[in-house]
Amino acid sequence: MANTFHRLPAASSREEGRQLRRVRVYDCRSKDREAIWTELETSGLDFNGFLQALHNKFSILSHEVFVLATTDRTVLDFDRFEELQDGTTLYLLQSEDQVLPVATEEHIMFMPHYDTLIRSGMYEYYASEGHNSLPYTLAELIDNALSATAKNKGIRIIELRMLFDESLGKPAVIVLDNGCGMTSKQLNNWAVYRLSKFTRENNNFASKEEGYVRPDPVPRSLNSDISYFGVGGKQAIFYIGDSTRMISKPVGSPDVHELVLSQEDFERKERNKEDIYSGIIKNRKPCDSSHVTNDDERFLHTLIEEEYGKESFTAVVITGIKPAHIAFLKDDFEVWTRELAHIYHYYIHGVNGNDIRHTSANSDHLSKIDIQVTLREKSPKCPSMVNLREIDDDMQTLYINAAEDTFEFKATTRPDNGTVEGIIRYHPFLYDKETFPEDPHVAKAHCDDDDDDYESGVQHQAKRKRPIFECFWNGRLIPYTKVSEFDWCAWPLKAAKVQVPEECYSRFSGVLFTDDRFQVSTNKLTFMDLELKVKNKETIYTRVVNGQEKRSDIQRDFTQWLKNCHEKLDKQVKFLGFKGIITRTDVSTKKMQHPWATFSSIERDGKKFKSGQLVKSQKTNPILYGTLDRFLLYGDYDKDVFATGGEVEVHLEPKELYDTKKIIPISKIDQTAADEAIKRHIESERARFPHTLKVEWPDGNPWPVNAVRPAGTPLGALKVEILNMKGESMSRMPTVTQGTVVKLSVKLRVVKHGRDGAVVMFVAQHSPKWGFWFRKIDGLSTPGKYTLFLDTIINESSATHFGGRALPSYKLDFTIKEGSAESFVMDTVSSTLRVGVPFDIPLQLKDRYGNPTMPLPDLQPVLKCSDLHLSYEAVSTSGTKFIIKGVKARGKVLNYQQSKTYDLKVTFPGLKKDTHSVKISLLPGNPHSLHVKTEDNPVIVENGNPVTFNVEIHDEAGNITAHPKQIVRCQVQGLPPVTADCSNTGAGQLVTKPINVKIIVGEPQKLKVQFGMPYQKNIALVERELQVMPSTRVSTIEIYSGDDDNLVLKNNEKIEWLAGGSLQNLFYKLYDEAGREVPLTAEIASMIKVNWKADVDLEALVQGKLPDVLVPMQVEEQHFYQVAYQDQSVSVSFTVIPRPDEPARLKASLHQGTVQLGKTLSRGINLELVDRYGNATKMLTPTCVNHMTVKAEDLDKSAVAFIWQESSSSVEVTGIRFQCGTPGIREICFTYLDYTESVIIKVAPGDPAQLKLLSGPKQPLQVLNDHNIPTPFVVQIFDEWGNPSPDQRVVVVLASPPLLKLTTAVTSQPVNAEGKASFMVSCVSGPKGNYQLDFQASLNSKPIPGPSVNLTVLPDPNKPVSLSVKYDTAAKFPAGGTFPVFSVTVVADDGSPMTTFNPADVSMFLWDGVPSENKPPLTASELRCSKPIGNERKDCFHFRDKEIPRHAGEHTIQFSLRNGVLFSSQITINVVANQPAQLRPDVQPQAPVVSCSKDIAYRTLVKNMTLRIMDSYGNPAGKDLNGKVVVSITSSSGDGKKNLPLFEGNINRPSINLIEGKVHITHLAIMEKSPGEDGSTYTLLFTPEVPKVPTPLVPFELTFHFYNDAENQQKMCMLFKKKTELTADLAKRKSLMSDYTEYLSMLTEQCLTTRGKEAELRNVLIKKNVQIAQHESSPEVDRLLKEKMKKAETILKMPRRVCSIRDNFKGQQDVLGMVGHLAYVEDDAAARVISWHIGGDMDCVITKTTAAARRIYDDTQGKQQVMALDSVYVTPLNRPLPHIRNGHMLFNPHGNPVYARDLLIYPQDSESCDMAFKNILGDAILIDDLDSANHYRRAVVQNKTHCPTILTRDGDRISAKGKFGGAQNKAPPINALKVFGAPLPQDYNTLMEQIELLRRYQTALQKREKAEEEREEHLKFMGSPEMLKKEQDIEEIKKQLDEIERQLVSSPVRPVKRGAGQPSGIIAKRAK
Repeated sequence: MANTFHRLPAASSREEGRQLRRVRVYDCRSKDREAIWTELETSGLDFNGFLQALHNKFSILSHEVFVLATTDRTVLDFDRFEELQDGTTLYLLQSEDQVLPVATEEHIMFMPHYDTLIRSGMYEYYASEGHNSLPYTLAELIDNALSATAKNKGIRIIELRMLFDESLGKPAVIVLDNGCGMTSKQLNNWAVYRLSKFTRENNNFASKEEGYVRPDPVPRSLNSDISYFGVGGKQAIFYIGDSTRMISKPVGSPDVHELVLSQEDFERKERNKEDIYSGIIKNRKPCDSSHVTNDDERFLHTLIEEEYGKESFTAVVITGIKPAHIAFLKDDFEVWTRELAHIYHYYIHGVNGNDIRHTSANSDHLSKIDIQVTLREKSPKCPSMVNLREIDDDMQTLYINAAEDTFEFKATTRPDNGTVEGIIRYHPFLYDKETFPEDPHVAKAHCDDDDDDYESGVQHQAKRKRPIFECFWNGRLIPYTKVSEFDWCAWPLKAAKVQVPEECYSRFSGVLFTDDRFQVSTNKLTFMDLELKVKNKETIYTRVVNGQEKRSDIQRDFTQWLKNCHEKLDKQVKFLGFKGIITRTDVSTKKMQHPWATFSSIERDGKKFKSGQLVKSQKTNPILYGTLDRFLLYGDYDKDVFATGGEVEVHLEPKELYDTKKIIPISKIDQTAADEAIKRHIESERARFPHTLKVEWPDGNPWPVNAVRPAGTPLGALKVEILNMKGESMSRMPTVTQGTVVKLSVKLRVVKHGRDGAVVMFVAQHSPKWGFWFRKIDGLSTPGKYTLFLDTIINESSATHFGGRALPSYKLDFTIKEGSAESFVMDTVSSTLRVGVPFDIPLQLKDRYGNPTMPLPDLQPVLKCSDLHLSYEAVSTSGTKFIIKGVKARGKVLNYQQSKTYDLKVTFPGLKKDTHSVKISLLPGNPHSLHVKTEDNPVIVENGNPVTFNVEIHDEAGNITAHPKQIVRCQVQGLPPVTADCSNTGAGQLVTKPINVKIIVGEPQKLKVQFGMPYQKNIALVERELQVMPSTRVSTIEIYSGDDDNLVLKNNEKIEWLAGGSLQNLFYKLYDEAGREVPLTAEIASMIKVNWKADVDLEALVQGKLPDVLVPMQVEEQHFYQVAYQDQSVSVSFTVIPRPDEPARLKASLHQGTVQLGKTLSRGINLELVDRYGNATKMLTPTCVNHMTVKAEDLDKSAVAFIWQESSSSVEVTGIRFQCGTPGIREICFTYLDYTESVIIKVAPGDPAQLKLLSGPKQPLQVLNDHNIPTPFVVQIFDEWGNPSPDQRVVVVLASPPLLKLTTAVTSQPVNAEGKASFMVSCVSGPKGNYQLDFQASLNSKPIPGPSVNLTVLPDPNKPVSLSVKYDTAAKFPAGGTFPVFSVTVVADDGSPMTTFNPADVSMFLWDGVPSENKPPLTASELRCSKPIGNERKDCFHFRDKEIPRHAGEHTIQFSLRNGVLFSSQITINVVANQPAQLRPDVQPQAPVVSCSKDIAYRTLVKNMTLRIMDSYGNPAGKDLNGKVVVSITSSSGDGKKNLPLFEGNINRPSINLIEGKVHITHLAIMEKSPGEDGSTYTLLFTPEVPKVPTPLVPFELTFHFYNDAENQQKMCMLFKKKTELTADLAKRKSLMSDYTEYLSMLTEQCLTTRGKEAELRNVLIKKNVQIAQHESSPEVDRLLKEKMKKAETILKMPRRVCSIRDNFKGQQDVLGMVGHLAYVEDDAAARVISWHIGGDMDCVITKTTAAARRIYDDTQGKQQVMALDSVYVTPLNRPLPHIRNGHMLFNPHGNPVYARDLLIYPQDSESCDMAFKNILGDAILIDDLDSANHYRRAVVQNKTHCPTILTRDGDRISAKGKFGGAQNKAPPINALKVFGAPLPQDYNTLMEQIELLRRYQTALQKREKAEEEREEHLKFMGSPEMLKKEQDIEEIKKQLDEIERQLVSSPVRPVKRGAGQPSGIIAKRAK
């Protein structure tokens, strides 16, 4: 900033030697360059000369317009220029309100005032009475702020900020206000010490100076005139710290002024010999913080940014805070804020103070002052914020709310007429306790009353002596001055006539209010002269009643007031039912042990308590619950008595827990406790017993029920907690006395199913650090089902029961499965492997523990085998099986009977044990060629014998092979073919038919033999040649024993032999037909066949030896044996019969494989001894039952019996029953001597015994009214042992309370095959509250107990449930008047008003008579809602200016929503008569016709007529009116009183008394021979004369006709009567026709209206892109509506991002809901990063009130985080992004920055949601990417602006400190987060808008169609024959009336004056 100094030449007109006057001028005209300043010497210059100098210095053009002003923007003129002081700073501006382009400096002097010397002896700040004086120091700064805001029209805001967060800079205290601010001159004055408000000059110019004006008197002197001496602010600042920065903007000025004062600066000036009391005021534009460069003061940037938009303000910034002060401000936040609330109590709460009990009484005097205190500390500590208005425990609040009555007075001091307002409050004695409040933050000298062990009946003594009055000066507390009492309110010295106890004089608190006529010390801690003045004898005291002073004796009034307080407010206790006197040994003081009177009941505060009653204590530790035993009162009494205290003996409940009595003061009885609540608590006490085990898995990975884990997985570790029914952890049994502590332990057992005993068992003792802890359990390597049992046991006895109750246990079923594959074993490979034929090798993979397991992926085997070539096709897996498929082996092998063993090696690379070998035997493969085994060719055969050929079938390797369908066909020339089946052996013999050929000359004959295989076409034919020779034949066979040649078996012989044995050494011999033994050869031997063995050793047969015969093992099996030769043509046979062997084992036969738990096996188990082959030996004897035993798991042996069976020599076992355990397989083991046998039986679940809830909705279950429960309830039937029962005969019923209606598919159903039943609740309806759903089951009408589910029904905020109607209930309803305004609110289910309805949706129905059933009758009139006016509430509908029915009487009003969707309650109103207006008869009489006859009947005018005063609508309205009715006769022709008839008695104006608004006329007649003109018409006039009626009443007129003769009278009377009847009939018919016409007009108007409405809505729809034809039909509109609704439903069902957090609190009163549900975010990337950034707050519940937050906190035991908006303060203004300042961008940002909260879409209550997210998200910014974010932050910081946290759409975060990178600053994937939901697409909103318009259009269309239809029908009716007939009837009546008129006119009368209806000729005559 350029600066120069110039001395200007003195003007010639000025005198030499004048005092120098220099001014500093800033050229601020240009906005684009720095302000240039120069210092000019102006001595001797006038204003013009000074302007000329400015033109020259700043090159100002002659035509240029500029303004010259001071720093407080006062524009200079000639006069003000002369008043300029030396050193003044001026601005050269373009305009008066131009904003300064840069900050400027103004040099000031603040030399202390001389008062500094003359008043230097005043007090400084000091501590008194143990108080820290810092709050009073802060009060000095608040005093200044109160004075500054005194003239504010709106809210006066004062804010104290304690900034102790090092991240913001060094500690600072800031005091802010929105007051008038200070000009630079006023700021200069502030800096001058001791410059009081009486002497300071606040303007640079004397012409503008205004002196101090004392404020007008106000109640309590709350005048805000407390910035007084010019001392306190500066003393306070330098008491708190060592530096201050004053920042202020005055009203009407665009500039901000700053002044910095610091101890360091003062010391520097002193060292440099500079002027200490000089300084610089910096003048700048708002929000300009460029001059703040000290990093310790970086918090000033934020503070200065807040200046935006403020009209005026002042900020006091104190730094260099003393450490002791910082500690006090932090640690004692509640103490000093409470003290400040006490000091400014009446400024904050108004003249009546903070009367919490009667807030409405103070509403007229509510304060507009908000004093907000904020303490901000370093993170993670949350800021502490409090509004002093919210503090409710300052002493004045405690005094006001503890007082029950007040005594107000006023004191006037002499001679200065000072005024003191005073209040004395009375704090009564209640029962046994003084209610005088104590300071909650001061330690009491004595123990609190609540700790007393007992109380006597003697009343407590009064409290210690204390000063009564606290003293307030100009509305604020002077803390160190208290006035004890005045003479008139002190205990009198002569107390003989005092009617109250002395202690009543110690139950006062009071306050005195003064103004500045009473002096205080400069630090405002003490009064200087108050007590002296008010206690002066000349002081006048007057009592104040209802704000008015009352001249009376102040002492007498006070004494009477005190007496009333004592009698009405001090409470006592009445003891009833005296029982006797006792001595109490429990009282420690011996003299107090006797006498004690006992009573059976008391009366206290209108309530009676008696023995045996359940009670609850209050203010005891602990709170006691029990039964009243007796009442105790110290003293010798023998009857009922009153006392102020006493004690009660209570038998504590529950007795089984306590079993003791307790004596407490009567005052400790809680009178508000309900019996049900006490009973619930007693039950809750019983709930202190152990209830359940809570199992935690500290290492993570908990095992769920039925968990499956690999073998070897360690179980645990486990942490177990024993919980009672309250959910509290416990390690010992609950105790109430100092008795023995019973400790608890937890025993762990792991049991494998099917085994006896536990696999693992441990017992854990309780550890204070770990609880009950079990380490990891290893060794569970065997697959199978296991159960973990945790049992609570008594530590000393290991008992599982205590006090007759079972201690809790825990059971976990789990399964151990196999591990990963590490080795394998090979299953058996088929032994019949064939060469070249594929086979499979099955393998079993196993884990490290040898358990079968699943194979590894990509596992490939390697096969090896010596001497064989191996290959395979593929591998396959099935479960744990691994199969090598298509293995082929090729090589030479032995024949099919002799296999060779090979070692087949299988190798799996990758397994730990990768190789196994298996022995295989390889047999020949598939047939390949046919071989006839004979080398001879030709083959020689004996004639007559068949030929035998041996054939073999070879495989491809030349091995003999055997396969199905290996049929070999042999065709001998000339003989039929023969075949041999070689399928089994691969070889065979072909025996031809006996060959009988003719032998010629003894020469052999040759035949051709051909061999082939008909089923094997691929095998070539083989041919041989046969030569037939003569032969011999075998005829017989002989079998004999080799051991005994003489033993020869006969044919068909039967032999007995030992079962399972064998016949050995059998031989045979063959003989020919001649009996010669045929030598045995191999060929012959090969023809020998035996039926007991297929493969016979040929060599043995050649030796004549037969195979051994094996005897059958079973006795019942006899076997037939045969030896045959040549296909059984020669054979021998025998039969072997087996016999049993010796007993070998015990056999058990089970006839029934399943038995239910708890039931006996219906059929017995049979036991017998058998041999080793199972043959019954029948060796048991009847005594064997004594030696038999049985055992099995869970078997009930008590009913088992062994019964001897004589018929079968066996034993039957009965009574088999299992009484406990789980269903499954059981092994029953029987033992007899050394024999043991087991059978397997299946145990099924027992009979259904209990019903349990398997699954259901998450608890706590909360459902909106009329909504569904999305999760079904699944219940399971169990037997009495807890096993699931599949009995489908069980029926389950879901029962609900009567008030709760459940809609379900079924309420009763049988269980399924698994024993389960599922209930899906589609709708829950009922009043708000807690309910219980009961599941009940039954089997054959036998009930089975079931579970209950607690359900809370929450009101639906979107469901209308009632209509609330408000109106002036005190209003009267005069007939024909206007109804008061009816305000109708649609109330939602949660009690809140709904705003979603239009005024057209609400109707008002009105009908005559009493209320109908539920809805208006069809005859009711419908009135429409009035249009809203102005800014009326949207949730309220108003019915204005509706006419009250004209008929008086009872009427009913009812309001309806949407044509009957919802009705309000019916309102009965009584329509009363309007103002009296007229006199009318009850029944309109006919016009009488009289004559002056002698007969009274002909002279009668009126008979039995009652007249009443009525309103203008015919309602009786004169019930309270009395007077008279004057009857007179007037001429209808207007001829005055000439010839008027007279009444009887020759009277012309008779009068009749009018009583209660009515008069009854029994008879009224004219006099005999009365005057009158024959044939004339007169009017009978009844005129009411009532004195109290404001307006004259209209008289009743009755026309009558007068005739002189009776005959003519009678004739005329008949004519007039008929005329009257016809006239009435005509009027009625015309009225009906008129109604028809009016109805047609109404229908026509309705048609036009509905057409217009339809056209209007059609045009709106067309604008919304919905094409509607001009004459669209209702069905087409309905189709279009359904189409739109279907599209909307489709969009609604589309997948959309939703918040997965369950919100259990939404819908409750004053609850907005969880953060995650309060907003939508459209963009996925934004939703991800914002949700992650505030992840810790996503499940926080936002409430509107602290009470609602506290309720949720209590309900969840503090587990749910909550935030109340009434305790949150956020800046109401939306500040721009950091790169925008004063509406201009500081730089061009990259990455589209936006405040993150601006991306949130609020579905409801946007104002509250915006407040919540401003608090949660703050000023966090969202930018596209990390590079853009870093660029943005760098640019913001370079512009010296604070940059908040930045988030990027890529998921990165840069903290407000500039930190980024690392896992903690990178958002995880969106699927791993709980994120905000996405809003419905815009298409859905467009569709819903179109649907709503279509519905309205459909309604309008239907109304138009209905109106047109009704009009058309009415037109048809108007033209119907019926209507034509009505018109004809009217014409006919008119004709009859014309005829009567003609007869009346033509009647002969004397020519006299006529009335109405006379012929024109007579009228003309009369006119003459």
